[in-house]
Amino acid sequence: MTGSQRHTEPATSYPIAADQPPVPGEPAEAARLRTAMAQKVIDGGWAPSERVREALRTVPRHRFAPEVNLAAAYDGDDRAVITRYDEAGAAISSVSAAWLQADMIEHLGLEPGTVVFEAGSGGYNAELIAHVTGPAGRVVTVDIDPWVVRRTRRFLTEVGSGRVTAVEADAALGAPAHLVPRGGFDAGVITYNCWDIAPAWREQLAEGGRLVLPLEMGGYTRAVTFERRGEVLRARHFTYCGFVRDQGQQGRTIPVLSLLDGGLTLRFEHGTAADTTGLEEALRGRRHEVATGVTMGANAYFGSLQLYAATTLSGFCRLAAHQEPDEGVTAIAKDRDAPAIVGDASLAYLIHVKTKDGDSPQDKEWEWTVHAFGEQGPALAERLADTVRAWGRHVRADDNGKHADPVLTVHPAGTPDDALPAGDVLNKEHCRLVFRWPGRDVPQPRPVEHSGADIVTEGV
Repeated sequence: MTGSQRHTEPATSYPIAADQPPVPGEPAEAARLRTAMAQKVIDGGWAPSERVREALRTVPRHRFAPEVNLAAAYDGDDRAVITRYDEAGAAISSVSAAWLQADMIEHLGLEPGTVVFEAGSGGYNAELIAHVTGPAGRVVTVDIDPWVVRRTRRFLTEVGSGRVTAVEADAALGAPAHLVPRGGFDAGVITYNCWDIAPAWREQLAEGGRLVLPLEMGGYTRAVTFERRGEVLRARHFTYCGFVRDQGQQGRTIPVLSLLDGGLTLRFEHGTAADTTGLEEALRGRRHEVATGVTMGANAYFGSLQLYAATTLSGFCRLAAHQEPDEGVTAIAKDRDAPAIVGDASLAYLIHVKTKDGDSPQDKEWEWTVHAFGEQGPALAERLADTVRAWGRHVRADDNGKHADPVLTVHPAGTPDDALPAGDVLNKEHCRLVFRWPGRDVPQPRPVEHSGADIVTEGV
């Protein structure tokens, strides 16, 4: 189908099997592709409940993604449909991959008749939720972009259930008061990357309600399922993911430092740049190397290592290379980045070095290795190496899907240290995140952010 303005009667049921006739005006191919997409998501384990499965089989995804052909709209793999770009060419609105939408909806724990808040509109995800919650349910979807809201309303008029309300506003402020149920929303879902957690999302959520949002922690994003308990949000589940970024008042500009004539950049993802005086001179000096002894084979998952480092190490940043390794001072591949920590005119970063080669992937092996520069480089390297070893002992698993997650609680900004549980603290503008990883003994809350003189003396 194209993105025409033709209106059809509102519909809530579409073909779920190839031998059923298609809805008038819909290509028969759409019904077949929708069924195949749903089955791929189900086979991947992302849609265990029958209501979510039925929503995938029913809601016409292609009608919310007219920018692409049917095959692209119903791609059941890791493909999002980009629907809007900014002036620089960055994606700012999309229809997310079907498996990820299904996973996030599953973790909302929806029941028939529940009322759901959605931040970031597009229409398809909201209609999936409306289908899951049934005739007595309702969805309030909010987006700051007038173009997105107009587009969403058009699609909802054409093929919607009539149970979704699209609002043009900054979603970080929550839903308009007259649309918030007494006692709060039963659930909330945020469909863009969040550097911070808006207070309104917690305040408008019912006690015990679930909030699923893609949370950035050190620049690494996880769709985290939270449950509200008073003023605290408690994490219940983590899913590796990526989304477009926030455009509203919670949008953040990440401090970035260019080094060696643009050959390298440091990104301070926690929002505060460290003092890097003398760092360029250090990078032109001798390189110190520490092998961690922690190895991995092909196709090993190491996203948990990145998140572990980002949430436990003071001075954390990400070092990106913009030139080939043999042209610069690092061994980081061009246009890739590595976890790093900075000190006084010093830097350490983590890479993996191939230690075994072979004809098949099973024969190959890599070892995590730390490179460091500057006077404090050796001490920084040992801290980073110890972090990798601790991850290997307590977090990593042979099964890529069995890596341990931290216990994570989110507290309002201003909560005093003595009112926080033990763990590593990551401070945002509106909240304080406390991480407690397996095997990590942190008796008192300790900030993760760069803290100057203590960057070398703190242990892992």
